[in-house]
Amino acid sequence: MPTLTDIRARSKWRDILEGQPQHLGLIVFLMLGAGALFTPVSEMSPEFWGLSVWYWAWSSMGLAVLHQVLVAAAFRLQLHRNLVTRLCGQNDLAIWTAVFIPLLVVRPVTVLLTGVLDTQPIGTPYGLDIGIGVIFVGIALYGIHSVHQYFTIPRAVGGDHFREEIAAMPLVDKGIFKYTSNAMYGPTFLGLWGIALLCDSWHALVVAAFQHVYIWVHYYCTEQPDMAWIYGNR
Repeated sequence: MPTLTDIRARSKWRDILEGQPQHLGLIVFLMLGAGALFTPVSEMSPEFWGLSVWYWAWSSMGLAVLHQVLVAAAFRLQLHRNLVTRLCGQNDLAIWTAVFIPLLVVRPVTVLLTGVLDTQPIGTPYGLDIGIGVIFVGIALYGIHSVHQYFTIPRAVGGDHFREEIAAMPLVDKGIFKYTSNAMYGPTFLGLWGIALLCDSWHALVVAAFQHVYIWVHYYCTEQPDMAWIYGNR
């Protein structure tokens, strides 16, 4: 396995941009697609902080885009140019975690706000929505527990871009990771769908779908190439 120093010595500036034109193009495509699925909101619809469900739905997607664009930029510049460490010194990973986690937490919060304010039902039997929603939220909570207990937060926020010892850690095969190596992208994001189903909210369901598809855009456009550098033979 190459060291981070080796990677930085060999990589070129074009490697920083690998997959990012596709990333930006898919942002536009997914935002337009999600927006086309939104329905008109009544002027009598409830509001929170003076904002209707329409604004919270768009804000949820916008914050997800902000999160993942920031992650893509930080990951690539740290991996190839050690930029975050050069700017923040030995507190680099702590500072990055303090940026990463709030943007991650706000994602389900804004989906929940969208769902609570929404007056447009999904249109499926509510009992079915409740049952599936509870299962999805349960799977997501199990995933979050497994990430915290076994995978650890430093690894989850991309610590292998920062520390050799994190990159050298073995694969996790406990908790939800016994069943899938991509627990953070697959099962854990089902929690967003679960929130939408429990709220019986069409707009929250659209936002949940957007966020789940978009996290896989991050995987294929940013993380998978990074993993080829860190763990492969690039």
